[in-house]
Amino acid sequence: MGIFLIFFRAQGGKIQRALPLFYGNLVIPETMLAISLLSYFTLFKVELGLPTLIVAHTVLGLGFVIPILTTRFLQLDKRLTEASEVLGATPLQTFFRVTLPMLRPTIIASGLLIFILSFDDFILSYFCSGTSVQTLSLYLLSMLRSGISPIVNALSTLLFLLSGLLVMLFFSPKIRSRLF
Repeated sequence: MGIFLIFFRAQGGKIQRALPLFYGNLVIPETMLAISLLSYFTLFKVELGLPTLIVAHTVLGLGFVIPILTTRFLQLDKRLTEASEVLGATPLQTFFRVTLPMLRPTIIASGLLIFILSFDDFILSYFCSGTSVQTLSLYLLSMLRSGISPIVNALSTLLFLLSGLLVMLFFSPKIRSRLF
């Protein structure tokens, strides 16, 4: 979603005026964001569940993704897109065959950042998920309320090992050459 917002911003669309609204996530405490979203959902009588949790994490993620993608998009060599248009490519073909491949490392890095932020996020999940959805962080909290059990220790160890494995895979030269 952030990619298309940045692309339309560069085209001079009306979206350009709304993009600074997403930067608020960087300066607003997450608790305030969660309470604001909960108030918004309550005001419009939206039932809390998986859709509201997805919206909350999307709003959180856009505040981090848009500045990163904007910076990279502005650093792209415009001569390459101009050359593709001169050679007869439509704007859509230029976007998918020239611009998007140049943005791929930034998109992957942004996706990993948002995954890490959302994966262990407790506050947004607590306020915006309702009772029908239970994320891993909410599950761990409910397990800790009844006392520390071996399940909590095992899950914590698995999360630690998974994150270490992802870092090792990301820094593997063979994997990096395929992604970038």
